[in-house]
Amino acid sequence: MIDDIQKLREVTGAGVMDCRRALEESKGNFDDAIRLINEKGLIKAEKKSGRKTSAGMIESYVHNDRVGVLLELKCETDFVQRSEPFRNLAHELAMQIAAMNPVDVEALHAQPYIKDDSITVEEFVKRTVAKVGENIVISRFCRYEL
Repeated sequence: MIDDIQKLREVTGAGVMDCRRALEESKGNFDDAIRLINEKGLIKAEKKSGRKTSAGMIESYVHNDRVGVLLELKCETDFVQRSEPFRNLAHELAMQIAAMNPVDVEALHAQPYIKDDSITVEEFVKRTVAKVGENIVISRFCRYEL
């Protein structure tokens, strides 16, 4: 069971007790446990959505010297801003914008995530919110193309 908990943590980024409960609820079915954690993570993310975001970062991305993106991604604290999940999210979102050319933040949220089209960008962001425990907001972005 400990190996399953560790593997589930690596896949989902959830805490030890959350992974244990999910495995118990799913009677050891790994796929069901992942689904349960994602559902609970999205619920946690919804609860955090009203919190003020006063920290964050600007992420830049240039693809083949022809497409450039600047993204403003905000979070609640500088501790999360420096975290690997937050920085990875910023990079992934900048690549998404470069590839899919959304017209605004709302359109970006609705797009299928380029690395996993079974989820939307909004769900991808909410999964990171569940991992880091803070609200995350895509403030704005701009995309340039030659």
